[in-house]
Amino acid sequence: MPLTVLSVAYPLAPVRESTAGGAEQILALLDEALVAAGYRSIVIAQEGSRCRGTLLPTPLASGQFDDAAHRRARRAVRLAIDSALTRYSIDLIHLHGIDFLEYLPEPPIPVVVTLHLPLGWYPTRAFSLMRPNTYLVCVSEAQKRERLADAKLCRVIPNGVPVERYRPAARKGNYAVALGRVCPEKGFHLAFDAASQAGIPLILAGQVFPYKTHQEYFETMIRPRLRGRHRFLGPVGGGRKNQLLAGASCLVVPSLVTETSCLVAMEALASGTPVVAFARGALSEVVEHGRTGFLVDRIAQLSPAIREAATLSSSLCRRRAERNFSATRMLRSYAALYQELSKANASAMAA
Repeated sequence: MPLTVLSVAYPLAPVRESTAGGAEQILALLDEALVAAGYRSIVIAQEGSRCRGTLLPTPLASGQFDDAAHRRARRAVRLAIDSALTRYSIDLIHLHGIDFLEYLPEPPIPVVVTLHLPLGWYPTRAFSLMRPNTYLVCVSEAQKRERLADAKLCRVIPNGVPVERYRPAARKGNYAVALGRVCPEKGFHLAFDAASQAGIPLILAGQVFPYKTHQEYFETMIRPRLRGRHRFLGPVGGGRKNQLLAGASCLVVPSLVTETSCLVAMEALASGTPVVAFARGALSEVVEHGRTGFLVDRIAQLSPAIREAATLSSSLCRRRAERNFSATRMLRSYAALYQELSKANASAMAA
């Protein structure tokens, strides 16, 4: 029997094609797959989000994303969850936000929480919940290795991307590219510096969310570097994103934090584009050093890696993406987990 799944996005990030957040991209893929499989998909996300299932929008946040904005957004999500549970017969709830503890519903409905971010960013109590039928999912083996000794983790379901939507370009352009949320921990200023040293233009595409620290980072660390042929495009999606990735000589991922996954690196490989990145977290599970990109340890190594990336095989990058990073495997794993938890809950309720 088809399930009804309630997916809940992080309260301050929209779910749509051009979103810069990996969590929102995964939620969108799951929503699309659920609808295609004949399930009922209900999504709680910020107004302006786009989904294939039924969207229950929460108010669009305005102004700075400060503590007050977070409190308002979380309260709206709690009310939306309560409303959804009243209006629909929900079989399972899937939470994607780092702040999921603020709106975790009461039992007995099974809850899946995908931990999209480094485990150290979550409150310690998230890993020792007493709520029954609550299952935490890691998005990579590297992330799982971070876990606390007593952490309650269900399983690893590696992220994937719709490889079939990306295609290598017939000819590469003379530029490097970087994509993602524009914030201090992503280290994009280092990508500009390294590209300048390599003599290659860098194109940065992504969202500057209205957090004070993000806006200050853009104004002080990114805008001054937009000289010569370096460019900032803002958020991109769809065909424009695909063309940008496919035409680049390489993708630069200069993240200063441990990456739990890296969807844009998977997308780049699917586009036949090698990846230059710091060897942090799950990037070693995505990039084959010397074959589909370069993993470096020091800032000084970024520039020569950017230059050398142009010598790597585009077709090899594409084949690795096809073998390892298709969203199909991820979606099947989540569907199996949904069915397993729903059946277990139904049996427990009938006992």
